[in-house]
Amino acid sequence: MAVSILIVDDDPVQRRLVDAAVTKFGHSAVTADGGEAALRVLDGPRGGDIGAVILDLSMPGLDGIGVLKAMRERGIALPVIVQTAQGGIETVVSAMRNGAFDFVVKPASPEKLQAAIANALKVEAVESTVRRSARRGSGLLSFRDLVTRSPAMDRVIRLGQKAAASNIPILIEGESGVGKELVARAIQGSGDRRSKPFVTVNCGAIPDNLVESILFGHEKGSFTGATEKHAGKFVEANQGTLFLDEIGDLPLDVQVKLLRAVQEGEVDPVGGRSTVKVDIRLISATHRNLLEQVKDGNFREDLFYRLNVYPIFVPPLRERREDIPLLVGHFINRVAPASPHGRTPAISENALALLQAHDWPGNIRQLENAVFRACVLSDGDVLTEDEFPQIRAQVEGVVDLGGHEIAAGGTEISGSHPAGTVSAATPIVPERNRPGMVRALDERGNVRPLADVEFEMIRLAIEHYNGQMSEVARRLGIGRSTLYRKLKEYGIDPETGRAERLAS
Repeated sequence: MAVSILIVDDDPVQRRLVDAAVTKFGHSAVTADGGEAALRVLDGPRGGDIGAVILDLSMPGLDGIGVLKAMRERGIALPVIVQTAQGGIETVVSAMRNGAFDFVVKPASPEKLQAAIANALKVEAVESTVRRSARRGSGLLSFRDLVTRSPAMDRVIRLGQKAAASNIPILIEGESGVGKELVARAIQGSGDRRSKPFVTVNCGAIPDNLVESILFGHEKGSFTGATEKHAGKFVEANQGTLFLDEIGDLPLDVQVKLLRAVQEGEVDPVGGRSTVKVDIRLISATHRNLLEQVKDGNFREDLFYRLNVYPIFVPPLRERREDIPLLVGHFINRVAPASPHGRTPAISENALALLQAHDWPGNIRQLENAVFRACVLSDGDVLTEDEFPQIRAQVEGVVDLGGHEIAAGGTEISGSHPAGTVSAATPIVPERNRPGMVRALDERGNVRPLADVEFEMIRLAIEHYNGQMSEVARRLGIGRSTLYRKLKEYGIDPETGRAERLAS
């Protein structure tokens, strides 16, 4: 079935050209003349029909980077193909860092555009298939199902196991994409309500005017469009577990009703004449600092303390990098049966080192998407750095323009292709002298002394910022006087960034 492609460009000539090409490829086109118009389409009734976005980066008002950031904040996970002029290398790198799936250089050839769209839709289709299969076969989760060997996650598991033995409200905190829902499901699957419903609600994805109805239900005819009676999520979760994700996004007026539901165990349907008793286990989650929300007047203090009875913090992926090889192997095994090739690829040492060097602002969800893309689009039996262009753009500031690798700043560099390969689940010690990387482990796999890592980081920063000490200090998060003191300690020449350092 043909999908709709959203074309976003302020140039009417470019919109018509891309529209004609997309239609020729067999897809329907939806156009927007700027960033604000694009978001209105994605938020509107036609948003669900969009399969991919072709986005111009340079636009007045809300530009392409702004659109990418807004999509990420809204949780819109559509693949985005950005268009750019050939000279805008740093802008391309920024777009990749903000989640762009692919890019084409203006004016894009029909072949390049068609290939980019096909790749985007192919990855989207496989991800949908894998996730539908996972939902059908997931069943109950327990803490044994969490893919981790990180000490940082040991505390999460211990707290979750204790929480599962009780019925107190739980607040799971952590950045977007760290796996808060998985922890909630593991708590439910390990408690005495394991055979009862587990109902999830993403509070941030519901329009404000529908939140109350969706949570607490409504009577037929209680408002325009209420053609049938709706029970609401609290009633659906009766006897089971209700998981309220992104609870910090709830409007203040709904927070009042939620507080009563938690305190009294009853809800008021919209338009209803009587309350409805419910018996639920409530687990909430947020990526926001709710205490700051309380101080700013955006979250009720009494509700905060009612929900925050048993807090669990899930650390970001950058604080548990030892989990990355396990997760990569897990995601490869998940996507392999649904991929066009039907095979399970290995991953090269350099590619895995690249993934371990990245900070993963989107956490596990971002890693999963990167591995899915790599598996679906790879033609070989080994995933290399070439299959992770987004991550390489973020770690090294390098993109590939038509076979020419360009670093941020416009310098052309020669690419290197790894020879060795490893199992996807094998822990890797990053190779020596890799550009833009500081090794955390020594040759034996042990953590290096902090002073050695700091020494290399300072030298790397001086080289990266061409000896501009104010910028070096700012990027390292230290004062200039502290920087110069450390230069003296390590014997680093501020002019050259070089040092003859004695072995410790």
